[in-house]
Amino acid sequence: MLTSEFRPFRMMLMGISIACCAAIVSPAGAFDIKSGVSKESGPFDLFKFGFKAYKNGQKEEAVEAYKYAAEKGHTGSRWALANMYADGDGVAQDDFEAFKIYSEIAQQGVEPGSEDTGFFVNALLSLANYYKHGIPGSPVKTDLNQARQLYFQVASTFGVPEAQFQLAQMMLAGEGGSTSAQQAKKWLNQARKSGHPGAMAVFGNILFQEGQAANGLALMTAALDRCKPTDCGWMETLQEQAFSVATESDRRSAVALSHKIAVNGAD
Repeated sequence: MLTSEFRPFRMMLMGISIACCAAIVSPAGAFDIKSGVSKESGPFDLFKFGFKAYKNGQKEEAVEAYKYAAEKGHTGSRWALANMYADGDGVAQDDFEAFKIYSEIAQQGVEPGSEDTGFFVNALLSLANYYKHGIPGSPVKTDLNQARQLYFQVASTFGVPEAQFQLAQMMLAGEGGSTSAQQAKKWLNQARKSGHPGAMAVFGNILFQEGQAANGLALMTAALDRCKPTDCGWMETLQEQAFSVATESDRRSAVALSHKIAVNGAD
């Protein structure tokens, strides 16, 4: 199962897909002749039907439509189907099946400026996550080098903050390659400028350890206002540890700076 750290990006992409499709999808019934859509229909019609069925809670019909559209080469349907397998959403949860579909999307590639770019990038992120953790009971074993390479591709080519953050974490820990604190700081700095809470917290902690106590504590404090519930715990621990050893002057400065970050952004 995909870890929670990747869900926000994926849910954002789903939101974009929903917004794009909502205006063009007409009411549809079950996946039968009365709906005007069949397995012989075009891939985009099948994708639209699958989206509508999913939205209405008819997930079995959605899976069927997505499968037919995926067989016809529709990238968005492949992506939606992979997500359903990864989450056990309407189908039996199967990370290896999701991995195989994400791999197909990645191997297909994407043309510059293509409308499928978001699906391609998400597939690379999902594959990186699978390689980082492995899939128990499957041929997919932990491969930190491959995970790091995929994060680097997405971070450098597409500028995705989550990939930048994950790459920096691996660089700090020396996972999948050599340890590089300076390179990690570069990627963290880019991600935190985009408002990534994890990057703000880790970058802030590094600044604090380097002697920039007020600036570092401010970033860690600001990150707590943006973190997901699943991540707030470790960020709060970092912030509390720094706060406990900071001077009163640095604490006051950090609070003021954190308010400015909240209003003006992390840059």
